[in-house]
Amino acid sequence: MLRRNDGDGRPPDGTDDGVEAGNYAVACNRLRANYPNVVLLLQGGGALGSYQAGVFEVLEDSNIDVNWVAGISIGAINSAIIAGNPPGQRVAKLRGFWERISGNVRWPVVPPGDDARLALNYWASWLAITTGTPGFFQPRVPLPHFAPRGSLGALSYYDTTPLRETLLEFVDFDLLNNGPVRLSVGAVNVRSGNFIYFDTADRVIGPEHIMASGALPPGFPPVEIENELYWDGGLVSNTPLQHVFNNLPQEDTLLLQVDLFSARGPRPRTIEEADERAKDIRFSSRTRLNSTVMVDFLRYRKLVGKLIELLPDELRNAPEVQAIEPDTVIPKLNLIQLIYRRKLYDAAFKDYEFSWNTMKDHWHAGKATMTRTLRHHEWFELPPADIGFARHDVDASSID
Repeated sequence: MLRRNDGDGRPPDGTDDGVEAGNYAVACNRLRANYPNVVLLLQGGGALGSYQAGVFEVLEDSNIDVNWVAGISIGAINSAIIAGNPPGQRVAKLRGFWERISGNVRWPVVPPGDDARLALNYWASWLAITTGTPGFFQPRVPLPHFAPRGSLGALSYYDTTPLRETLLEFVDFDLLNNGPVRLSVGAVNVRSGNFIYFDTADRVIGPEHIMASGALPPGFPPVEIENELYWDGGLVSNTPLQHVFNNLPQEDTLLLQVDLFSARGPRPRTIEEADERAKDIRFSSRTRLNSTVMVDFLRYRKLVGKLIELLPDELRNAPEVQAIEPDTVIPKLNLIQLIYRRKLYDAAFKDYEFSWNTMKDHWHAGKATMTRTLRHHEWFELPPADIGFARHDVDASSID
């Protein structure tokens, strides 16, 4: 489901470089011609999530439609806004949401230097902890230690009731459930510990499902759905790659995985940097390992298919072979990973630093990453038939 590009083929950053603009146009054309399915996978990461909105703005400006969005936590919220609005309105709704929740702190002037910016960001994160964030969460009064035992108020430090009203304002749930874009959001069953995906392919999704995907304890309370409580899917896996891989359509597919935490990073030098590095590792959810395992699994499935072709008819028609043969027919897959690159003024609080200035920084970073990616037109070729899978890692390729 790709729309024709009626623009001039130039990157959205306004570059006038003929080669770069040409490469960008070639990439968009190849993407449209080669991939009938485009899937957007959005990792959780709180305040870092406006990076994903910036990535999506480039896709929308380039008239590239997405068939399926899958997300965890803040990625689930961004995904719901995308799936729950028509083309042409999605970026405006994303912008409205992010400006709403980042409206508490807006610095009119940001002093130069990383130390000054770090101090401002620290202050903004402290305000989020102590006063909450508009349209998202607010501190509980009384504290959970003094709430009745067994109540939701006793299970979290913040009340996320404002988020429900915000979702209803920025998401058309009728369109979300009946529109052309499939939505999947991950959560964890509190009682069983099992990971579950709420998916419009098999159920009706409401605000509570999106809130459940982002209910990270002990900050946020679990969300009750059909007499079960659910927490943030990031407790098990912060990246929805496995769910998408297990439910791939039988057509050539481009997977755009937008991660907010990098598995790779510098050696920490202070206790604060150690805390940040540990959070990055924990919530990156082994993205490269998961994609590597997926590549190996696809390779073995192809090898099994080739072995089946070599079998004589009497063996090829055996029930055991017939049972596994459909699994050897897989579409060509292209996985492109876009990973937020930490700034020197980032710290462990970066996922709850909701200032307007930092939100805009993240947004512009996402736009820049997706724009640079589309200059690599060769990445959007179909993988060779004998392999059937390609992977491109923007972060590792250092394409600045």
